[in-house]
Amino acid sequence: MESTASTAPPPYRTKKMPWVTPTMFLVGLIPIFTFALGTWQVQRLKWKVALIDELEEKLQREPMPLPKRVNMAAVPEFSFRKVKLKGHWDAEHAMLLGPRVWDGTIGYHLVVPLIRSDGSTVLVDRGFVSKELADRAKSHIETNEVQILGMLRTSHVRNNFTPDNHPEKGEWYWADVPAMAEYAGGEQAGVQPVYVEEIFGGHGGEITSRLSHGIPFGRTPTVDVRNSHASYIVTWYSLSAFTTVMFIRLLLKQRQARVRLPR
Repeated sequence: MESTASTAPPPYRTKKMPWVTPTMFLVGLIPIFTFALGTWQVQRLKWKVALIDELEEKLQREPMPLPKRVNMAAVPEFSFRKVKLKGHWDAEHAMLLGPRVWDGTIGYHLVVPLIRSDGSTVLVDRGFVSKELADRAKSHIETNEVQILGMLRTSHVRNNFTPDNHPEKGEWYWADVPAMAEYAGGEQAGVQPVYVEEIFGGHGGEITSRLSHGIPFGRTPTVDVRNSHASYIVTWYSLSAFTTVMFIRLLLKQRQARVRLPR
């Protein structure tokens, strides 16, 4: 006769359910990470508001004359400052920068070196012209002495989708100021890598007239620094709150599942 001990079923052991699963760990990290990003964006917003206030304060100052020899290391400090320039256009080295879009119209910005009265040359972005009249605007540049009011700027920041410039083909997609200055003659010809955006103080009707006649019109004296940090703050904090609720619900479900397990 076989022993009854050999046929007895193994003792029942309660299945242990861990409190922390990989899913819960991941969901628990998300609200912490997104809250940190939201807090970082708060700091970025404060910095951006202070920067815009500083630039707007610069715009309110009286226009200043540019020295004959500009200290390039100091240009970022004087960015957005109004300057007065006088000289003659170097039409031979005029450049079309773009394409750009203004109020639904495709066109270019006309950049022309300005040979100043002291013999030095700087680059002036004279403003927008439509695509159809861009070549005409480039070839019909006045030869008399001009005096303009402009805004000192630094080189544009190129994004990953902007094509390379091809100076030999006359193709300028972004304002690479040192390369544009070199194209206009470089240091040997007294061309400095200084970029000035001409200010247009006219009204809307004058803009329409200039646009139809292929005459460039410059920019308005405003700060065009993008500030989207407030929307980023709302996004990250909202995501943090949403994922916190998800984590609490998972935690409650985990607790209920453990209670239902037999002891």
